[in-house]
Amino acid sequence: MHLRIASYNVEWFNSLFDRDGRMQPDLEPSARYGVTREEQLGALGVVFTALDADVVMIIEAPDTRRNRRTTDMLERFAAHFGLRARVAVLGFANETQQEIAALYDPDRVTLIHDPHDDAVPRFDGRYEIDLDTDGTPDKVRFSKPPLELALTTAEGHRLRLIGVHVKSKAPHGATSPAAEIRLAIENRRKQQAQCLWLRARIEADLAAGDDLLVMGDFNDGPGLDEYEELFGRSGLEIVLGVGGPPELRLQEPFATAALRHPTAAAPVSARFWLADAHQYFSALLDYIMLAPSLCAADPRWRIWHPFDDPACYRVPELREALLQASDHFPVTVDLNLPAVSTAPALHAG
Repeated sequence: MHLRIASYNVEWFNSLFDRDGRMQPDLEPSARYGVTREEQLGALGVVFTALDADVVMIIEAPDTRRNRRTTDMLERFAAHFGLRARVAVLGFANETQQEIAALYDPDRVTLIHDPHDDAVPRFDGRYEIDLDTDGTPDKVRFSKPPLELALTTAEGHRLRLIGVHVKSKAPHGATSPAAEIRLAIENRRKQQAQCLWLRARIEADLAAGDDLLVMGDFNDGPGLDEYEELFGRSGLEIVLGVGGPPELRLQEPFATAALRHPTAAAPVSARFWLADAHQYFSALLDYIMLAPSLCAADPRWRIWHPFDDPACYRVPELREALLQASDHFPVTVDLNLPAVSTAPALHAG
């Protein structure tokens, strides 16, 4: 069975819906600079249609609050553009206006929110770890709890997905150079703690024999800031399991290439405007990581970059849509799953 799974950070998807959860395809500015809400919605329709994915993990999905629900808005969006990935699932709602949710094709797969709660705490709880080696455990929380999903295909394959939006290391809110340094180091410490928590969950799932995919925006990659060497390894390396046993290492070719050759030309998945420099800055932030067991499924990874991917570049409508829709570009993996007679059971949380 062929299966396509996508991860897509949609910049301020939330602002494209009103307080009652209705889409706003008007000429008012969206949260993207120089793009109207009508343009961004239309661009997203083009991108989601082109992806034609069985599952799309959406990072920065519209938020759930008093008069509206994330799942309703995503399903309304999917119906408007006639997407086959048209049913939505949400995990633990958060207070950041940026949910982690997924759209899927119910004719091909079933997705359910399936948070595990065993030796590793659930992601809506807290994780205790001594971050500064002072002998006192620090209490870590996710502002955006990762989304754990159990996936079952129409043919009986069972996969486990974790959607992630790890804390940014950027020192937002700093009012002086000293405050900027202090905040940057504090944010990196928190980000690394979240990655250690996530890694503990990954190792538990892999030890249980789950066919696991971990995906999303990790706000991390080699050389992204000058404080990386203070912590010995990046959050990305922690999540991948770099240096650990091969059977517990996640596979992601773009991340591997960047980690091995940080000064060489590397793929990128996001493009940000730097107002002070009057130019764009590109980075590799978005990944789909696979358990070793899934590497037998002939995985094909792709970053839908409007300039670096020839197929995207050759279609002007898609190229422009990718630029208008978000400051991140989608990442996909295609899997060819073997025929199954009896699907193995996922371990219970």
